[in-house]
Amino acid sequence: MDIRTRQDALVRHLRRTGHVGVDELANATGVSRRTVLRDIAALRDQGFVIDSEPGRGGGVHLDPSSVQLTAKLTVDEVFALLVSVSVMRAAQTLPFSDIADDGLAKIEKALPRDKIKDLREILRRIYIGPAASPGLRGSMSDVDPALLPVFEAGFIKLQCLKFDYVDRRGAASSREVEPQALLVLPPLWYVVGFDPERDAFRNFRMDRIKNPRLVDGPEFRRKTVRFDEDVCSFSQVWSR
Repeated sequence: MDIRTRQDALVRHLRRTGHVGVDELANATGVSRRTVLRDIAALRDQGFVIDSEPGRGGGVHLDPSSVQLTAKLTVDEVFALLVSVSVMRAAQTLPFSDIADDGLAKIEKALPRDKIKDLREILRRIYIGPAASPGLRGSMSDVDPALLPVFEAGFIKLQCLKFDYVDRRGAASSREVEPQALLVLPPLWYVVGFDPERDAFRNFRMDRIKNPRLVDGPEFRRKTVRFDEDVCSFSQVWSR
């Protein structure tokens, strides 16, 4: 198992048993004593209170009231947070924005250098428009959590997206498009895609997209997307 999974297993085992020897933890996770001791040190750094008792009959004990203070976020989780909070900030729907800006800067440091470059490329392709009408907001549903990482990969690698879509009339179809931008009409998000078959741009509401996946094939070219006058780029809104 990977480090994160193993450390989570250690915490669960400690919570169940209360007091346990290092050898038992090593057997439970299938690693050496040395690895267990390293994991315990790492868990303490994350905020867990773990006491040790040396000698015969000794072991480790987890304070049942202790909790993790430092978040263990995957790259996709960090990416989703940055994009979501940045868009809220640009759409002027984020309270305590100065504090949020400081938090964004800290979160961004968790991304590898190449991911920061990818993130900024996507931010340049985000557009903010007026708030959606009450009727549209009333029809909003949950977004498929698989969409953001698939969109991210397709957008950066210039690969087409294929997905199942249900339009506003309830008609279902399978679509294949070049992901060119994101449009936000708070609180609705849209994938702006170029449809090669129709030779036209189309907006697809994210909450109506299901089963998103990448399509193997040649890279597409980025295209200039034109919006109505009341829609601004992310950078224009952010700089206000």
